[in-house]
Amino acid sequence: MSRLLNGKHLVLGVCGGIAAYKAIELARDLTLSGALVDVMLTRSALEFVRPLPFETLTRRKVYTEVFVPWTDDLHGHISMAERADAMIVAPATANTIAKLAHGLADDMLTVSALACTAPLIVAPAMDHNMYLHPATQENLRILRERGVRIIGPERGALASGAVGFGRLSPVERLVEAVRAACAVSGPLAGKRVVVSAGPTRESIDPIRFVSNRSSGKMGYRIADAFLDAGALVTLISGPTALRPPGEANLIAVESAREMAEAVATSAGDADVLVMAAAVADYRPAVVASQKIKKSDSDLTLRMERTTDILASTNRPGLLKVGFAAETQNLLASAHDKLARKQLDLIVANEGPTTMGSEESRAFFLTRGNEPEEMSLMPKSDLAELIVERVIRLLGNSVTHQR
Repeated sequence: MSRLLNGKHLVLGVCGGIAAYKAIELARDLTLSGALVDVMLTRSALEFVRPLPFETLTRRKVYTEVFVPWTDDLHGHISMAERADAMIVAPATANTIAKLAHGLADDMLTVSALACTAPLIVAPAMDHNMYLHPATQENLRILRERGVRIIGPERGALASGAVGFGRLSPVERLVEAVRAACAVSGPLAGKRVVVSAGPTRESIDPIRFVSNRSSGKMGYRIADAFLDAGALVTLISGPTALRPPGEANLIAVESAREMAEAVATSAGDADVLVMAAAVADYRPAVVASQKIKKSDSDLTLRMERTTDILASTNRPGLLKVGFAAETQNLLASAHDKLARKQLDLIVANEGPTTMGSEESRAFFLTRGNEPEEMSLMPKSDLAELIVERVIRLLGNSVTHQR
């Protein structure tokens, strides 16, 4: 689990709509991420949800009225707005969106939004005709131009029975949006990072392919960790069953050739390239146009080399991170790759024990230094350590350039 939200002060505004019940889950997930969540319910929201579930899950008071007593430590909406690291309104009704767009403030939510200088996230949820109405669209345009993040809505079945745009975005996407808002001032803000993940599939015929056991988990965790550091992330992924980070630019590929083309295009203006994908070293030299029929004789496939993507991607100023998943001579192979591919960092681990698992034990190798051994840990923790090393290496490269 990401530690980005640990200790962050968040304000969650809940408006009156059938999707208000989902805000309870959002408050829970944000709290489980370590955040301190102050919930504000509009008067209309109280028709759908009550304060008790929010107070139980967040262990904090829920605010329903703007006129609450001030104390030495809490100056009502002023204090909550000033200490907020981010504010999210979910679900946001057409009425509240209009108030936010035009600076109206008649309840705890809207006065707090006006007083808050932290990033604001708005997640609309309403009837599809209300959402598509020109007035609502204009109000959302105004908010976007002010830098407000608009998340959703999604298309699907609505409470009215109609099908259209108006469903509140999934809670996991809303959590990702909050994380992205809190990461805007991170150490890698403005940096462009390309991460590859997952296996490649090399076709034998229209039905069969050659692949490997990579699940893509390590690459996806790394993309997540770079997002938390404020980077602009492009995730180039082979086929996996994983849900990509919502804030990453996803490029789906299948073969080693497609991955090489995507990396060449994406790395052109990148600051960092992390090749966590398990790219096939060989592919069938000839791909059959029809399914190869089973016969009594053996089948021989002639294989040809694929492009070594990391070795062939060399651009001044590009920091390159590679992986070495081996079954023998781990450190020797990693040292060889580090030098031969001109890498800044290589992460070495035993392939059979790490592929597909939730944990990994690895060595970090950099040029001119002894290998650094990492203990067995969740891949999300290892991803954060990799990002920390990249931040150090980027700092060193800036120092050397001066």
